[in-house]
Amino acid sequence: MPGHTENEIVIAAPLDLVWDVTNDLESWPRLFSEYASVEILERDGARTTFRLTMHPDENGKVWSWVSERTTDRASLTVNARRVEPGPFQHMNIRWEYAEVPSGTRMRWTQDFAMRPDAPVDDAWMTDNINRNSKIQMELIRNKIEQRDPERRPAAVRAN
Repeated sequence: MPGHTENEIVIAAPLDLVWDVTNDLESWPRLFSEYASVEILERDGARTTFRLTMHPDENGKVWSWVSERTTDRASLTVNARRVEPGPFQHMNIRWEYAEVPSGTRMRWTQDFAMRPDAPVDDAWMTDNINRNSKIQMELIRNKIEQRDPERRPAAVRAN
């Protein structure tokens, strides 16, 4: 069975702020803890092709791949896929955003399949993605909520 994950978080911040911060690819190394760098390879309207490079893993290996990401502000969605899938047969990610009473809900849906010769199988990768998505979403939530001036105490906003 191919891998499938769905993870979401509510960020106590306006939709525009969440959209802008999470779609600013150049800032991803500061937004996500796992990315060392982002290199924009091509921009064509709403579509961006870019190289993501991770920090070295516990064995010192640096993972890097090219992805393509297309934003659709009107539908509040982003569709992405790995162009260089590496150990994956395919990896597709859909980001969805929605205004909710307490802020903005951000959902990531990932559909993938590991290559037969990959060092891990679909079940292992599903567990890994679910575990890591929660960590990264919490980091993103915390960083965005700290940026939102409406959430800062009045004394801090005045400075």
